[in-house]
Amino acid sequence: MPGIALLQWYGQNARPLPWRKDGDPYRVWVSEVMLQQTRVEAVLPRYEAFLRALPSVEALAEAPEETLNKLWEGLGYYSRAANLQRAARQIVELGRFPDTVEGLRRLRGFGPYTAGAVASIAFQRRAAAVDGNVLRIHARMRLDDSPLPSPLAAKAAEAWVLRTMPASCKPGDFNQALMDLGALVCTPLSPRCSRCPWTPWCLAFEQALQDAYPKRLPKPIRQEESFPVFLLFQAGRVLVRKRPPSGMLAGLWEFPHHVDLQAAGDPLCAHRHVFTHRVWNMQLVLALPPREPLEGVFVDAEGLRALPMASAFAPFRERALHLMKES
Repeated sequence: MPGIALLQWYGQNARPLPWRKDGDPYRVWVSEVMLQQTRVEAVLPRYEAFLRALPSVEALAEAPEETLNKLWEGLGYYSRAANLQRAARQIVELGRFPDTVEGLRRLRGFGPYTAGAVASIAFQRRAAAVDGNVLRIHARMRLDDSPLPSPLAAKAAEAWVLRTMPASCKPGDFNQALMDLGALVCTPLSPRCSRCPWTPWCLAFEQALQDAYPKRLPKPIRQEESFPVFLLFQAGRVLVRKRPPSGMLAGLWEFPHHVDLQAAGDPLCAHRHVFTHRVWNMQLVLALPPREPLEGVFVDAEGLRALPMASAFAPFRERALHLMKES
């Protein structure tokens, strides 16, 4: 049986991840949100710091915006942090953590995957947790031609997971086994089929079509934009401004750009930052003093380090701190 074979493999190869220690729903939930579109290696140090600062749902619900954004710094997709806090406030208002997929789906930011993961791992509910790993495994196992991403492929994968999951197993273990299989063996490129417990049932392996699956929709063309980013110093401090409370990089801090400033010399450095649907090609320049005051505040080196800043500007912050140290 494929389900039993997978669980036996997982028993010998499970990754020792910190959120798997006790099945606490809060810890599981935070980890799953952090792991969305972010590598495990990048999440591990952030996860530990986040839990030290905000060890409970109540602490998350009450955290100031600046604190939350600073703890999330470097993980990207900051709307996830905002939704995490909104859901925490819902949970506090409810007085308990919902323990079913249906109850979890009523919380802000809980899509099918997150609800299935938390319900199965923390509460051992029989639910599928279909992420990119599972979609890829399903496409290869069944030779599913549905292009990813698509609701049709996700629905087919969910039904397949529930059919394959042994009735007597812990659903959370089965879902985590699938996650590890996709991360360690059934990888996007060069899958390690010699180490896979599912080769006897895998149609892609049988027909040597591993590299042909999954099928994918063409990636959208990213819009490219080039602009200067300004460092404006005054009495040992540098000008920063806060982005609007909604929209892209909401509530984070940045150096001024798209403003009427003149450069004082050649660019200091350049940085290319790739978002999901756009690319910023930026050049860092020193700015001449403006004729009119600009929006923002001047901060010293300590204040600059403390502010939650979009990762797009992180290299420029390091350059600014270096210049402030030298001055």
